[in-house]
Formats: sequence, C-alpha cells, structure tokens
Amino acid sequence: MTSQDPSRPAPPRVVAVVGATAAGKSDLAVALARELGGEVVNTDSMQLYRGMDIGTAKLTPEERGGIPHHLLDVWDVTEAASVAEYQRLARAVIDRLLAQGRTPVLVGGSGLYVRAAVDVMEFPGTDAAVRARLEGELEQHGSGALHARLAALDPAAAEAILPGNGRRIVRALEVVEITGRPFTAHLPGHTSVYDTVQLGVAVPRPELDARIALRVDRMWQAGLLDEVRALEKAGLREGRTASRALGYQQVLAHFAGECGEDEARAETVRATRRFARRQESWFRRDPRIHWLPGEAGFDPSDLLERALERVRAGG
Repeated sequence: MTSQDPSRPAPPRVVAVVGATAAGKSDLAVALARELGGEVVNTDSMQLYRGMDIGTAKLTPEERGGIPHHLLDVWDVTEAASVAEYQRLARAVIDRLLAQGRTPVLVGGSGLYVRAAVDVMEFPGTDAAVRARLEGELEQHGSGALHARLAALDPAAAEAILPGNGRRIVRALEVVEITGRPFTAHLPGHTSVYDTVQLGVAVPRPELDARIALRVDRMWQAGLLDEVRALEKAGLREGRTASRALGYQQVLAHFAGECGEDEARAETVRATRRFARRQESWFRRDPRIHWLPGEAGFDPSDLLERALERVRAGG
C-alpha cells in the first residue's frame, strides 16, 4: 500500500470509524492513520478507564504500530463517565491535531461519544432534586423498572441505553422530566462541527456473533478474571459506570457468588451480542455513514483501499 496520491483531493479533516464490537474497527483505524498521516482518537466509553484493558479489547502498544492513540486510560474506575466531559477532551485533541496538520481518526462503538465529538450537540441542564429522587428509585426498584418507564416515555432512548445502565437511564428520565421533551429530542441532528467522513465496518450477524464468542474466550484466556480482581481492589465495584461494563459486570457477579465462572462467561457473550445489535441499530440510523464490508474472506488491504477511496471522495 502506498501513501495517498498528491494529485487526489485532500482527505477530510476528520475520519470516524464506527460499527459494532468485534467488527474490526481498531485495526482499520490504525491503518488509516498510517496512510493519512494521522493519529487515533478513542471514542469507546470504556477504554477511557485506566486498567480496563483485556475486557475492552484495548489495543496493546505493539498493536498500535507506533501510531499515537489519544483518550485511552483517562479516568479512574471510580469516576462516573460524562459525555459532556468527553466532548471537551475529544474536541481539544481534535483541534490540536488539525492545527498540526494531522488527520484525527476517531474509532469506537460508543455512538453517543462519536456524536458528541464531531456533531453540534449541547447538553440539557440538571435538577439536583429530580436527580436525587430518580437515583433513590433506582436504588429501590433497580434499573429494569426505570428502563421500562423510559421505554414508555422515549422508546428510542430506551433502545439506545442498555437496561443495566442505571446512570444513563436516570439521566434520560431526568431530562424528560425537567424539559418535558424526550431525551432523544436533545440529541444532535446530522450536523457536524468538522469536515468529517464516517466509515462503518459491517459484518454479517452470524459471523459477528461467532467473533464475539471467540473474543470473550480469548479475554478469559488472557486473564480477565485477574484484571477484574486487581481493579476491584482499586474500587471497580464502587464505580457507577465502570462496574457495569460488559465482562466486568459479569465477573464481579461471579466474585460475589451470584453465578459460576462458566455462567459469567456465557452471560458476557449473550450481553455483548445484545449490545452489538444496539450498536448496529444506532449507527444504521445515521445516513452519513458509509458502510464497508468487514466479513471474513474480505482482504484487509482491499478494505483499507475502499476506506481510503471513500475518505478521498469526502463526506
């Protein structure tokens, strides 16, 4: 693969690689950054946490191939995730890279984080009393009951938020209550603050399901239980966001005696497959995303070439 032809149009200012977990986004992003003279910016909400490496499939330094990666290992596991704070961090990195003439290549499967980084997006205010009441209901009744309420008030938000993500459910219900409008009404339209091309990596569902099962097996073999055990000592169980991460939540339940190890592994596979479907549903609603084939048998160099052609063609 040769570097881009100088006679072709310059690439857009920002490239985003999106899609479901285990689709192959990370490797493509590294290859694109190498070809475009760029650097990678993480848009995976759980890879922001320090020490959450195996369970989030965070690329090792060797797998990054010398390409700088930004917004990995930013938060302690005890910190609650904040999309607004992520937006501030991401745009600071993107703006700095653009000023240096580098191409930011965003990669990750957290749809709201991608939108926060590149789209016009403002965040509704908060109401401490409403928030406290909803958090009390979450503690008393559990996230499932609140998720059912959200599904009745804002079906699109309920589809995008996992039933176990109590913090995001509370936030969505808070916004509905204080604004009188659906939470999704406050999500951005399809207007970017940057010249952006978004590339989606598509994998047929049966193959994606098989990849997810294989990935979970490899995580177990790589020492996920030891990783969670170490993070538990660092406060993972008290982390309102990190403790709900796929794999980590299931292993914590196993450590608490709520299920056996085999059951924890099987539930991690099931939960990850459900999450992948939610990711696909979210990204498929965005007409700006150009989908590329990521199935087995499709040559990675051809995938890269197709991605570069799309990037050079612009949004």
